[in-house]
Order: sequence, then C-alpha cells, then structure tokens
Amino acid sequence: MPIDIILHTPGGVVLAAEQIAWALKRRTGEVTVYVPHYAMSGGTLIALAADKIVMDKNAVLGPVDPQLLQADGSAVPAVSVLAAVAEPNPNRDDKTLIMADMARKAVAQVRETVKGLLLEHMDDDDAERLAGVFSEGRWTHDHAIDEEDAEQLGLPVATEMPESIYELMDLYPQARGARPGVEYIPIPYKKPAAPAPGGGSPGGAGPRGPAE
Repeated sequence: MPIDIILHTPGGVVLAAEQIAWALKRRTGEVTVYVPHYAMSGGTLIALAADKIVMDKNAVLGPVDPQLLQADGSAVPAVSVLAAVAEPNPNRDDKTLIMADMARKAVAQVRETVKGLLLEHMDDDDAERLAGVFSEGRWTHDHAIDEEDAEQLGLPVATEMPESIYELMDLYPQARGARPGVEYIPIPYKKPAAPAPGGGSPGGAGPRGPAE
C-alpha cells in the first residue's frame, strides 16, 4: 500500500525522526513525502527515507547535523563543539571534553543513518557524499535547501504539488513555537519606559521645544 505523508515541521528529537524514517524505509509500498512549506532537521531526515519528495517551489529542507542540548535548555551544533575543542586550549575541563566525545559520536551516527536511508536510490559513493553534505555542518542548522538545491544534490525531487495539500494545510492553525534561527529583537525585550507625569522624560527633564 503506497503512503503519502505531508511534512511540515521544524524538526525535533533525532531518535523519533530516525524511528519514523526507518519505518518508512522498510515498507515495500512506495512512500511519497509532500513538503508544502518546510521540513527542517528531523523533518528532512524523514524526507530522505521517501521514494519521492514533492516540494513546493518555495518550500525548503535543511541540514540534519545533530544539536546537543545544554543544561540551560539551549542547543549547540555538535560540529561546532568539535571545531572548538580542535583549537589549542590547556584549560579545558572534563565536561567540555565529554561533550566533544558525545558530539563526535552524534555526527557519526547521523551520518551513518543518512547514508543508510539513501542507499536504496543511489550508489555507495553518492550516498556517502550526500550523507556528509547533510550532517557535517557546512551550513547553519536553519540553512534553507530549496527544490533546485535538493535536485542538484541528487535527491528524488518533484514540484507537482496537488492543490488538495494546500487546502488541507489551510484547515490547521499554525503553531507559534520557537524555531532555530537568528533573532533580530533583543531578548529579553524591554518596553520603553513610561513618560513621567506632566509630559516630561523619566529623568525629570521637561518637554523639548522646536528649537531643541
């Protein structure tokens, strides 16, 4: 039985994405993934398991390089941790070295997963090359890989998006959760101070006249 999947996600936990991807890969029926807007990170990993990826002309995939969760809830790219520990520094603590070891393993595991998912549709050399492209951290984690980029990389991509996919997406309100990216508003954002009574500034100065 063929399966059609609509992917619209910023990504998530690697374990969950890998389980879904391998479940799809092991099916004997054809798997088609539709990406109307974006399928980043773990979403891209799932898309790589498909026999066919249908993308809107403006839709994007993204890199799958693993991100390591920090104690404060933030995440850092595993490849950036490896780049940092490659620099000479005699004052590193054990925690940093442990994180580097985890980063090295995480990158290797994701790379091996991507290669395994691609082997059905390409030879070993091409699968190894593409696995490196997606997992080695050559881009930021929110780098956009559009339909043309995906096709040039060798993925089985098409753009014949059925109108029913857009109609279905319209039925679901979009979440406003945070996505990886560059923030242009300072965090935490501070509201301007309220004006002092009488129209003066909070510092006590009176209102400025036209000459000033």
